[in-house]
Amino acid sequence: MKSHGEETDAVGIDEQQLLSLHGQAVEWRRHLHKHPELSFKETNTAAMIADLLESWGLEVRRGVSGTGVVAKLKGALPGRTVALRADIDALPIHDAKDVAYASQVPGVMHACGHDGHTAQLLAAAKYYADHQKETAGTRVFLFQPGEEVLPGGAIGMIADGALDGVDVIYGIHLWTPLPIGTIATRPGPLMAEPDEFEIEIRGRGGHGGLPHEAKDALVAGAHLVVALQTVVSRSVDPLEAAVLSIGQFRAGTARNVIADSCKLSGTVRSFDPRVRELVRSRMDDIIRHACGLHGVDYTFEFYEGYPPVVNDPHEAARVLRVAAEAHGEGEVRECERIMAGEDFSYYLKERPGCFFFVGAGRDDGSSAPHHHPGFDIDERALRHSIKLLIAVADDAATDVQQA
Repeated sequence: MKSHGEETDAVGIDEQQLLSLHGQAVEWRRHLHKHPELSFKETNTAAMIADLLESWGLEVRRGVSGTGVVAKLKGALPGRTVALRADIDALPIHDAKDVAYASQVPGVMHACGHDGHTAQLLAAAKYYADHQKETAGTRVFLFQPGEEVLPGGAIGMIADGALDGVDVIYGIHLWTPLPIGTIATRPGPLMAEPDEFEIEIRGRGGHGGLPHEAKDALVAGAHLVVALQTVVSRSVDPLEAAVLSIGQFRAGTARNVIADSCKLSGTVRSFDPRVRELVRSRMDDIIRHACGLHGVDYTFEFYEGYPPVVNDPHEAARVLRVAAEAHGEGEVRECERIMAGEDFSYYLKERPGCFFFVGAGRDDGSSAPHHHPGFDIDERALRHSIKLLIAVADDAATDVQQA
């Protein structure tokens, strides 16, 4: 794209407007960070997004998959239809940062970068609105709710027609484990399937001084915390990838009362459905025998999460190539698989595409991890991600070999 008087880079992007859009994206991101909304409750977030898109002349649909927004812009030049996606929901975590844009909603914050994802996609949409005459093909912008909770918002977006007519789709995750300036993805499996489980143990409470008259649910639960760690270490092939983590343990009401119930919940991560089934089966065996040993009853619920994120090899190669051409600084590389999950996987089951990471962490590695009360991004990353969204979409839209 190039108009008279514009300065463009090697991939044809207006650098002056990119600088301006980066400033706007930072403002949008900070506003969203101050006013986060939980999954499928993103009413004000969606209204802000839709109002901006409509003000730029895009064709906008509201209420997609509940609180999602889909916008479309048809370029003046022939080309393919490319979809770009951002997730818009926050997490039930209290913001512990001492910054001017800290969350003003107690117990809710953008602790995974979705505010940045929304801001960078808005910036890309604004860019295309200003360059419609030079745009080849059609751009579809998906602002998706509910990525953080099962079953996720992607299924509803697809059911509501968000991918109708789309040839290829891309998504970016701002990623603080990677330093600013790093771009990374890989062909094939990239992110794991994030399953969840809940275990409820039911014993018989009693006096802390008379344990022989009770059936201690807490002790049975403590035994399970340790025993379940052997599932991956002793049952899964060491050459396969799997994680089993217990994140919650709730039991007891007083120091001198033996607990009559105990609840544990956690997550299982894997890439292969056979590994998932093996882990679930071994968990069932261990829970049954451990609870039998302690004479307590139990229920075990296993909830299958999103499929693994599997990038199309051709599109992953495109992203790495275009990133190397457009980035001009930092590192562009093929990364290892990541045990986090993402419902972007559902889009990739329907259309070819690629999900990739843009480094948003401090150079010294001191950034708080994702889903942490102190989480924040280096906002310079937004400039890289805006540029890459545009460059990758432009390249894909004019790829006649894939048409």
